[in-house]
Amino acid sequence: MRKVISVILMVVIIACGEEKKEQRPSSEQLSVSVRWTKEKAWEWYEKQPWLVGANFNPSSSINQLEFWQADTFDPETIDRELKWSADLGMNLHRVYLHNLLWQQDSVGFLDRLDQYLTMADRHGIKTMFVLLDDVWHPIPKLGKQPEPTPHVHNSGWVQAPGAEILGDSTRHDELKGYIKGVVNKFANDDRVLVWDIYNEPDNVAGQPGRKELEVKNKHIYSLALLKKVFKWSREAMPTQPLTTGIWRGDIAHWGNPDSLPALDRYMVEHSDVISFHAYDGNMDDVRRKIEELKNYERPLLCTEYVARGSGNTFETVMPILKEDKIAAINWGFVAGKSNTIYPWVSWDSTFTAEPEIWHHDILRQDGTPYSQKEFDFIREITDSQ
Repeated sequence: MRKVISVILMVVIIACGEEKKEQRPSSEQLSVSVRWTKEKAWEWYEKQPWLVGANFNPSSSINQLEFWQADTFDPETIDRELKWSADLGMNLHRVYLHNLLWQQDSVGFLDRLDQYLTMADRHGIKTMFVLLDDVWHPIPKLGKQPEPTPHVHNSGWVQAPGAEILGDSTRHDELKGYIKGVVNKFANDDRVLVWDIYNEPDNVAGQPGRKELEVKNKHIYSLALLKKVFKWSREAMPTQPLTTGIWRGDIAHWGNPDSLPALDRYMVEHSDVISFHAYDGNMDDVRRKIEELKNYERPLLCTEYVARGSGNTFETVMPILKEDKIAAINWGFVAGKSNTIYPWVSWDSTFTAEPEIWHHDILRQDGTPYSQKEFDFIREITDSQ
C-alpha cells in the first residue's frame, strides 16, 4: 500500500510540475510585455546619429485627418516639403496618426502610411509615429475638415480618440485593432525609428467652446487608456522602442517618479526611451528638465520645442540638446493651414495679420525661410554633427 501511495504521490508531483511548466511564459510572451532594459535602449540609441527634425504636418492639411484621408492625401506637397526638410539637415519627423482613419479604411490607411514612409526614406528621414493625442478639439469627425479660423493657432487640430471614446472606459477596447494593426504592420520596418504612443495625455482643451466638451476627470480615463495602449503596442512585438512624452508639472519632480502624478509616473516608468516637451523660455529650465530626466539613465528625446515669442528658439535650444545628443524635434515646418505661426494666445482673437514673431514653423509655402539667419543656423548646426 505504501508503495502504491508513493507512486500516486510521484505522479501527482510530476503532473503539478508539468502544469507549472506549461504556465510559465515563453521568452516570446515575455518579450511583448517587458520594458526595454537600459542597456538595450542605449545599444539602440548609440547606433543613431544626432536626431533632428520637426513635427511634420504638410502645409495643405489642417490636421491629422486631412493629412491621411484618401480625398485629401497630398503626395506632391508631402514629398516637396520632405525634400526641404532633408536639405535643412533633418533626419527624423514626428508624425501624427488617428484611430478614425483605421475605422474608415484600414487597408487604404496603411497603404498611405507606406507611401509616406517611402517618400521620407528616399530623403533620408526616419519617422516617429504618434498613435493617440489628447490635445485640442475633443470631438473629431471624419470627412471634409473645416477651413482654418483666420489668425488662430491650430484651429482644426483634433484629439484621438476624442472625448466620446476616451470618456467611456467600456469603449477603450475599440482602439485595440487600430493600435495593434498599425504597430504590427511596421513592427520590423527600419523606416520607423520609434513609436510615440500617446501625446500629452490629460491635456484639457481650454479654448472657448471646447473645454465644455472635455472629459470630466480626464486624467483617470487617459491613464486607463495609456496602460492598454502600452500593452497592445508591446503585444505587436515592435523592434522599435516605445515612448510617451512628459510635458507638464513641477520640473523639480520630473526626475523623481515618487513625486509625480500617477499618470506621469506611468509614462516615464514604462517608456523604453524618455521623451519630453520643452517650450520653456528660460534656458535654465530646459537644462533643469534634462538633468532631472537623466536620473532615469535612458536616452532622451525632446519631441516638441520652439515658442519664439518667449525666447525658446532654435538658436537657444538646439545647442543645449546637441551637447548631450538629445533628439531635437521642433513643432512645425512649413507654415500652412495649421496656422501655427500664431501663438497660443491667438485663441483670444488678438491677431488680425501675420505676427511679427512666428510662434512655430520654419518655411513659407514657397520654401523661403521665415528667417534666413535662423535657417542658416539650423543648417550649420546639423552640418556640424
